[in-house]
Order: sequence, then structure tokens, then C-alpha cells
Amino acid sequence: MNLEQLIDYLSRDEEFNKRLSKWLVFDAQPARTVPFPEDLHPKLQEALQEKNISALYTHQLQAYRQARAGKNVVVVTPTASGKTLSYNLPVFEEILHNPESRAVYLFPTKALSQDQTRESEDLVKRLGVDIKTYTFDGDTPADVRRTIRRAGHIVITNPDMLHQGILPHHTLWIKLFENLKYVVLDEIHTYRGVFGSHVANLLRRLKRICHFYGSKPQFICSSATIANPKELAENLLEEDVVLVDENGAPRGKKHFLFYNPPVVNPELGLRRGVVSEVKQVVRKIMPTGAQMIVFARSRQRVEVLATYLRELAVQMKIPANKVRGYRGGYLPKERREIERGLKNGSIQVVVSTNALELGIDIGQLDVSIMAGYPGSVASTWQQAGRAGRRQSTSLTILVASSSPLDQYIMEHPYYFFRKNPETAQIDRENLAILMSHLKCAAFELPFTEDENFTKDITGQLLDFLVQENVLRKTDGKYFWMSEIYPADEVGLRNIASENVVIIDTTSNNRVIGEIDLFSAPEMVHKDAIYIHDSVQYHVDDLDWDEKKAYVHVVKSDHYTDAITKTDLKVLDILQEDSGEADDFKKYFGEVAVSRATTGFKKIKFHTHENIGLGKVYLPEIEMQTSAVWWEFNDALFVDPYFKESVIGEGLQGIAYTLHNLIPVYIMCDITDISVIPMVRAPFSGKPTIYVFDKYQGGIGLSKKLFAMDRAVFAAVRRHIKDCSCKHGCPSCTGPTLEGNLFGKQSALKILNQLNLEE
Repeated sequence: MNLEQLIDYLSRDEEFNKRLSKWLVFDAQPARTVPFPEDLHPKLQEALQEKNISALYTHQLQAYRQARAGKNVVVVTPTASGKTLSYNLPVFEEILHNPESRAVYLFPTKALSQDQTRESEDLVKRLGVDIKTYTFDGDTPADVRRTIRRAGHIVITNPDMLHQGILPHHTLWIKLFENLKYVVLDEIHTYRGVFGSHVANLLRRLKRICHFYGSKPQFICSSATIANPKELAENLLEEDVVLVDENGAPRGKKHFLFYNPPVVNPELGLRRGVVSEVKQVVRKIMPTGAQMIVFARSRQRVEVLATYLRELAVQMKIPANKVRGYRGGYLPKERREIERGLKNGSIQVVVSTNALELGIDIGQLDVSIMAGYPGSVASTWQQAGRAGRRQSTSLTILVASSSPLDQYIMEHPYYFFRKNPETAQIDRENLAILMSHLKCAAFELPFTEDENFTKDITGQLLDFLVQENVLRKTDGKYFWMSEIYPADEVGLRNIASENVVIIDTTSNNRVIGEIDLFSAPEMVHKDAIYIHDSVQYHVDDLDWDEKKAYVHVVKSDHYTDAITKTDLKVLDILQEDSGEADDFKKYFGEVAVSRATTGFKKIKFHTHENIGLGKVYLPEIEMQTSAVWWEFNDALFVDPYFKESVIGEGLQGIAYTLHNLIPVYIMCDITDISVIPMVRAPFSGKPTIYVFDKYQGGIGLSKKLFAMDRAVFAAVRRHIKDCSCKHGCPSCTGPTLEGNLFGKQSALKILNQLNLEE
């Protein structure tokens, strides 16, 4: 059965169709092409024609023209639209005319770097010119590294390797830095939040070293479609950027299905679980032999789904090893094996986190299934783009959960086709991140007194490091004097530099993965069930001092879900706004947050019922971060209806929906922020809702919310009002089982008194 036949089969399946809230079909679109530019090197034209490329898409030509004119460029077009050629053309053109020129390609993952190396090597082979293209990452042998430093025209790497393996050793890379003409930043929409804030400072260090060697590189960026690609690129580079966003590439026919699980408890508004529904969808497709990718929102969900689908495969007489999981924490050898299996067809189903969302070459899959809304429009289209290619038909099925964000998407499927409202945020000046990179920069080159690594405060920060005996100041310069190699102390993917290593004691203390410090108390606390590649492990001990979790293999009938406790204290108000309305005052400032994992629930596989509780004894994790909060006027609660318990339920309901809908406006995961309602906040004594960034120092998310809060509250009110439940449910104000029956009613009564425009 081919893909067209599968789509026809699903269209005639009544049980399947009654669960669809929308079946959208996007017609194929023809390409908009233009001839090669007259100044394009003849050898490049010949090489492209050998690859059956006889013309350029309009966006490729525009990017080429702007780059050749000396401008920084950001190209924003969909998956499989030829963005690679948009930066390869100006880079190869420059090297053909000036063989001493150099370029650095930065990709967010090693897998993408390796893909690009194959693409570039193919083009070099067809050119018949000795343009040396190399991947430089942790797997590159020492003898090859020497060759790359000496003669590499194009160095393909990732931010982590630039940070630890290139910039600190710039004296070995003089040929590169003296002649660096282009820096390519691919997939910049991934450079947001903590990662993006690190990369912005990493680029400061790169430009500082280039300046030292007398070069000033141009930047060519590419991105998925987001609301602020130009703003994001300019924040990353601290330079002007030209936006190229008129896509000229063709598009194959796309079937996009919005699948909403049935309501199983109308009173509570509960829908059948997304994991169970995905299993039923896969059951219909798996016998056809269609190759599919299933995206899940969390590592745990990946492992639970992979476990279920392997069981399903065995029931259908399909080998269990044709179903694999794929996520962060797997060792590189495992990931490469799975990628090869997808390309050669030996794996039929892969269940993945967003680790496979980006353009890694995993062949041509037939179907993309999302187990829950991925959290952003950009990610949704990236994941949908993993099925089919350019001009072929593709099938995408988005299976909703009961969360407010998922249900919002089910209610507004055309949300995808309006202008993307999501903005990607970074905070270059996050103090923890900034100080880390200031140390790295000082190690690389001494600072002078007049240098401005960051606006206004560089000198103060350097003087502080002198007091801490990290730097020494002599003759107006700051020299590194610590014995520590600073780049080793800084991880770009999180603010905490350390990870917890997971060790399997049943296999001679074999390391099976790692997890970041902030997630460890929730995922690998003592007595947790940790799942890795569908194998269940019992956590025997979490050694917090040594940052090691010891586990052994078990066969469990349940998994675990951590219970956490959070306290918050306001430290400083940086911005406030009463506005014209007197319904609430809003503030932006610094807060201190302490969080502790205090226990866990045991959740039974398949039925997902709570079968027990356990205690966890771990120290609190404390951090200082930024927050936005709203103090509601007491005049809103003069109605006798508003007892304190009712106010509490209403604020809890608003906070629940707010937490889930913020990603509609700000490009983040709901795990990047936290929302805490307080009936009487200790700081003001008023009913208050706090939203804070869940990262040390903050990363700009709550600050962006400060400027768009009333629009977000209007969306919250509209969503709660439109939900069909009576008292509140997981799709709007949260499960009513966790409180009484006033959550929805009280939330609407509060929101209706606010000055909100629809």
C-alpha cells in the first residue's frame, strides 16, 4: 500500500474520521525560479547542472545577491526549500575567487554538521577544485585536526565545539581567523532561551578574536518561520541583518490531520490519553508497512510510547526491533545506528523527542505523527516536514492532548496559516551566562581597559574578577591567572554547568546516559523508574555530591511522576505599569525562587491510574531569576461570592490556562516558565499571579510577556469561556479533581472584570 492508498483508506475509516476536528489539504505549489546570476562562477554553474539544478529559487538568488553585497542575511523559508544552497553559493563563490578565504558553518547539532559535510563534499567533487571541507567535532581524530587548522577552507562544526575546541586555541587557527569571510548560522530559531543567550555571547568572543587577527566576517543565517527572525538574528549578532523570506521553492501536496481524542468523561471534560490514541492511530498504519516518525514531548513519553508500540508490533507479528526510541541521553553510537536504520528501511517506526525535528537526513518517511502539540508553530512545521520531501505527498497527524494549548490548536486549526505570532527570545546580558563567557574571553585574549564586551559594565565585571583572583590587572590590561580552563566549566545548553551521569549497575557500571542538574531531582531521584530505550531502570541512589545516579534494570508495571514544591520572594522591581485601567498593577523584576522535589506518584502503565506515593529527600535548588507579576485590585473581589478559597481556585484556574497559552505568543516550552498564583502574596498582601523564567538570571521570556499581557489574558478568557465543560477541566482551568467546583466560574468572573480587548 503506497501513501496515496493509505490516505484514501483513512478517509473512508468512519471511526477514525469522527475524531478529526479538521482534515486540511494543502495543494502542491510550483517553484518560482530565476536563471543563475551572471556573475556566478562558471564552475559553480556546471557543478549545479550536474546535480540537475538548472535555475535558482527566488529566495536563493536574493540571499546570494545580499551576501555578495556585503550584508548579513537571515533566510526564512520552510523545511526542504533549499536553504543550504542559499549560503553555499556565496561561500563557494568567494573561495573560488579568493582561495585564501575561509568559512565556518555552525549547526546546532553534530548530526546536522555531518549531513552538511556530505553535501559540501559532493559539491566540491563536482567542482573539481581543491576546496577542503571538514567536520570539526569531538569525534575528529588528532591528525585530521592538524590538517583542518592548516588548510580547511570550510570548517563545519557546532557551537559547543567552537566554544571549547576552537576559540580557546585560536593561536593554532591563525590561518582561519586571519581569512574568515563568512560565518553560517543554520537553524537560528533553535538559538533561543538559554542556548541562544550562550550563543550570542559565544559570537561576541568569535568577533573579538577575528578583530584581533584583522578580519570581519559576514554572517548568513537560516531559520524556520517565526514572528521575529530579523530581531532574533540581530540580537544574536549585534549587527544589522537583511531578511529574505519570500519562498520560491515548490511544495508537494500535504495532508494535515487534526485528531482530537474522544471525551471519556463529559462532566470533567477528560479526553482519552494522547499516548493511548497514538497507539490506536499507529495500529491502523503499521500493517501497511508505511515508515513513520512519532514525535513526543518528553523523554519519558518517548520511552512509554516506544514500549507500547513494540508490544503492538509483536502482536502484529512485526519484529520488535523495527520500533525504536530516539532522544537526548542516548549515546552517539546508538543514535547513528537508529539514523542508519531509518535511511535503509530496517526501522519502520521511530519515536523521538524533537531531537529528530531538524534537518538530519533520515531518508524519506511516509507519515509524521505528533503525540501532542509540539509547543510552537515552527516546531510543528519542522516535524511535519519530516514526512515526504519537496514535491511528494506527505501525511501529518497531530494528536491532541487535553492540555489547553492542544485544545486551542484543535479549536483554531487555521492558526497555522496566519502570521506566526511566536517570538524567539534571548538575553545576552544574563549575568550568570555573561560572566561565564567573560572568563572564557579573558582566557583567550587579555582585555584592555577600554574594551566593551558588553555595554557599560565590562570594566566593573573585570574588576570584580580581579578581586576574586581570577584575573590580574597590569599596565591597563586584564590577564587570566586562574588554573581553571574556563570553557570546560561552561555548558551552552543550560546555565548549570554540571550534568548527572546515569550508571547501570547491572552492566558493570556502564554509563547509559546523562541528565541536566535541574531535571535530575525529578527524573532520577531515589526509587524513580527511569526509562531508557524502552528498558525500565529502578534508581537505587542519586549521589547529589558526586552527580551520579545508580540504577538497575527492572520489569515494572508503573512509571513515576515527581512532585515538586516552589517558593518565591520578590527581590527588586525593575519596571511597573498601572496603565489606564485600575483592575491590576503589573511589575517586572528580580525574584528568588527555591524548588524542591518532595515526593513522587506511581502511575500504572496503560491505565495511567495513581497506584501509590513515595517521599523524596533532596536539597532545595535555589536561583535568582526575572519575573512578571500582576497584583489584582481588591475592588475586583467585593462581591460576597469571592471567599478566599474561591479566589484561590479562580487564580489557580487562570494561572493554569495562562501557563499553557503563553507559548502561543512567546517561543518557549511550558517547562521554560513557571506560573504561581497567590491569594495573598507576602510581598503585597494582594491576590497575585507570578510568571518567572525557570533559569538562573532569567532569559527574557517574562520580560516579553510584560509588553503583551492583556492580549494573553484576553486569549485566556476566550479559551476558558469557549470550553464545553461545566466546572473546569484539563483543557481549560485544570482538573477539577484537584480542587472544588469553582475554578472555571471564579476564573471567568475575575477575567470578565479586567479591561481586556478581544
